Amino acid sequence: MTTSLPLDGIRVLDVSSFIAAPAAAVVLGDYGADVIKVEPPGEGDPHRGNINLTSFPKAEVNYPWHLDARNKRSVALDLKHPEGRAALDRLIDTADVLITNYPFPVRTRLRLGYEDVAARNPRLIYASFSGYGEQGPDKDQPGYDANAFFARSGLLDATHFEGQPPGFALPAQGDRSAAMALLSAILIAIIDRGRTGKGTWVASNLLANGLWSNGVYAQAALVGAYLPNRPPRDRPRSALANIYLTSDDRWLQINVTNETRDWPAILETIERPDLAADPRFTERKERHAHAAALREILDGIVRTRPFAHWNRLLKARGVPHSIINRLQDIPADTQAVAARAVVETDTPGMPQTLAAPFQIGHASPRRPGPGPALGQHTDVILREAGLSENEIAALRASGAAA
Repeated sequence: MTTSLPLDGIRVLDVSSFIAAPAAAVVLGDYGADVIKVEPPGEGDPHRGNINLTSFPKAEVNYPWHLDARNKRSVALDLKHPEGRAALDRLIDTADVLITNYPFPVRTRLRLGYEDVAARNPRLIYASFSGYGEQGPDKDQPGYDANAFFARSGLLDATHFEGQPPGFALPAQGDRSAAMALLSAILIAIIDRGRTGKGTWVASNLLANGLWSNGVYAQAALVGAYLPNRPPRDRPRSALANIYLTSDDRWLQINVTNETRDWPAILETIERPDLAADPRFTERKERHAHAAALREILDGIVRTRPFAHWNRLLKARGVPHSIINRLQDIPADTQAVAARAVVETDTPGMPQTLAAPFQIGHASPRRPGPGPALGQHTDVILREAGLSENEIAALRASGAAA
């Protein structure tokens, strides 16, 4: 591993709130970028308080904030104050990337549109994130991942069981995958700037990412193809792509797509070679037509042994399967650690955290540290931007900085 990181020397202004856009900035920081979190004085980014929401599990440590603000530096500026907005201009002069997800009308009021900042720094890469996109009748509609990513894209409709209402998404599921799209656009723009010497704007949004995530069904809909809602577990479309309860009350997921290869392996695993001659199950078409009957047989067999038994046999035969982990199982998942999806941190009270969902062979990402206190680095960041001690004191005295 090299001691320098791929994004060393890149300065990022994170002028955003909540999760999707800040999460993209986190990964830039993981790989060496100097990420400056620009927050309003007072409460700062509202995400600092999201741990108090009823949908977030409670803990002694503010884990949502540390996950989405690790290794950033915080400067507290009131961008509605003329002097605070002028101080941001000084930061823009030194930046390579500016990320914002402020609503478009707010960007207009704060002079935070692409044209505003590009006039100041033509090499700047301006990364815009929104709920529903840059144009269209709903571009100003408030968009969170629950409504823009999951609901509007058809994901909630496509995944609910027939006869039941649509389900719901867990906090920030769409935000984090959408963050990787914004990250990709930023990195492409950095490469392009290396060729042209010029900055540009890039954009992503929750709706587009929800549709991309739901690509198979969304593309099918675009050509007029649809499936009825998912049938319940006892009437699966395929008994070989279903879940089964083991004797130790764990759910075993089987996900067979190559039935020619895996059906004989399953028969060997469950010690039922006789089913190969059962006319209901001899071919894929018949197995699907009699999926409920096959499910009943598999139910009765799988529940006689613990998950470890089935895991050993199915793994030996290469049959795609998994335990359905409970959230409380994640800390003990040694594979997640081995795959570097879960890593150690320097954050007090938070020994492990989630890494960016990719790796770079020659560079190990920065070890995660805590998210900053509000305005923790205001003075040093403003000094780096060229402000004098008197100017910084004046900003504080006016309430434009904290």
